[in-house]
Amino acid sequence: MKKLFNAAFIYMVVGVLSGLFYREFTKSHDFPEGGFTQLSLVHTHVLTLGFIVLLVALALEKAFGFSRSPKLFTWFFWLYNAGVIVTSGTMVWHGMLTVLGQESNAMISGIAGLGHILITAGMIVLFIALRRAVIRDQKDSTKSVQA
Repeated sequence: MKKLFNAAFIYMVVGVLSGLFYREFTKSHDFPEGGFTQLSLVHTHVLTLGFIVLLVALALEKAFGFSRSPKLFTWFFWLYNAGVIVTSGTMVWHGMLTVLGQESNAMISGIAGLGHILITAGMIVLFIALRRAVIRDQKDSTKSVQA
């Protein structure tokens, strides 16, 4: 639970700071107000995918103890976090290129795609671990009713 809490807290800080970075970076480069850049999306992506999702995972951990499958929990934690970091990092990279008036390329899209794949893999592993925890919880409650 401590890993989930600490990671959620870090994402909250990074999410808030990314909003500040967006505002200051676009302002310092005279980027037109209202002009689209990926930087405007980093703030909400990091807060949602990092902060909120991990707080939900923390609540699920408290309710079901899905980390009792330590291999699955470790795979979920690292795959998911790697995906969020890669995805948000490529968004920052792409957004900065836009603000600087430079072209993006297919490599950035490919790396962002890998980040999305990692997030998806992490979520699949989370659901496998959660399913095991729910089944285990159901069996434990059936045993206590029979006793």
